[in-house]
Amino acid sequence: MVSLLKNRGWIIGFIAAGVLFPFVLPNAYFLHILTLAFIWMIAVYGLNLLAGYTGYLSLAHAGFFAVGAYGLGLLTVKTGMNYWLALILACLITSAVGLVVGLVALRTREHFFAIYTLCVGYIIYLIIDKWDSLTGGVRGLIGIPEPSNIGPISFQTPISQYYLIFAFLLFTILVMYRIVHSLTGRTFIAIRNSEDLARTLGISTMKNKLMVFVLSAFFAGLAGALYASFIRFIGPDIGYITIIFDLLTYLLVGGIGTLAGPIVGTFLIVALSQSLQFLQDYRMLIFGPLLTLLIIFYPRGIAGAYHDWRLKRKSAQRTRPQKEQEYFETEESEKQVKEG
Repeated sequence: MVSLLKNRGWIIGFIAAGVLFPFVLPNAYFLHILTLAFIWMIAVYGLNLLAGYTGYLSLAHAGFFAVGAYGLGLLTVKTGMNYWLALILACLITSAVGLVVGLVALRTREHFFAIYTLCVGYIIYLIIDKWDSLTGGVRGLIGIPEPSNIGPISFQTPISQYYLIFAFLLFTILVMYRIVHSLTGRTFIAIRNSEDLARTLGISTMKNKLMVFVLSAFFAGLAGALYASFIRFIGPDIGYITIIFDLLTYLLVGGIGTLAGPIVGTFLIVALSQSLQFLQDYRMLIFGPLLTLLIIFYPRGIAGAYHDWRLKRKSAQRTRPQKEQEYFETEESEKQVKEG
């Protein structure tokens, strides 16, 4: 949703809402849920960059999320590495895994690509689940440390961790905005619209696809690493295929291929899920049909629908003066004919 993010008022409003939330609603539970939502938003932005702007739907994102989480967990728990160095290495390890996977996966297209990446994601889950001596297997990994201090700044409280993850989210949005509005971003969109045409124009499609795949894996790993340090306990379930379908739901509801979609979709789905907690298992009877209807009538999601509505409104505003001018000219010509 480019027009939304170009409006400084919306940007300032979003930042102000994020900064003031702990003071306006000082509830530990809501703060915890919103912090988790910020982490999911970062992961969805990585998925959106690949699926929304390049047209390749990767189902290995849950696996990359788990690699980032276990990368930070193992480096801090088993080697005692500094948190910030472990965070950087976890993201780099995830990017390296993404590079290896992408070299093979990107030689396929469409549903073959989706199936291959789904298999890769499941293999990562199996490795985490079965490699008991390294990952702890089904017991998981406990005792993951909180972010270490940066000088006098401490991250030992839930509020400080909330602001830290919110800062990472703002950094992710800024990076995505710069990528999408750069020549590289236009190249990604050209590949999405017609890969064969992009190739005839001299664009190295494989190079660009591999670049966006690695970037997508990087942000998934970043989200996973932040999740591990926030929850402080991880198990193999964070790499299971249900995670990728949750991320896809957030993206489809918010708007695939839009900059505001990951924020809108993640926030709405998380808020709706929490509101329907009292229904327990029956909440999907309400949530499922609503999601289906939204995808049917608004395939570009809420942000995409808003963007289309803005375009139609601007188009109508531009054509209205022209139609009025044509009407008055017709009236004038008819009047002259009658007088003649």
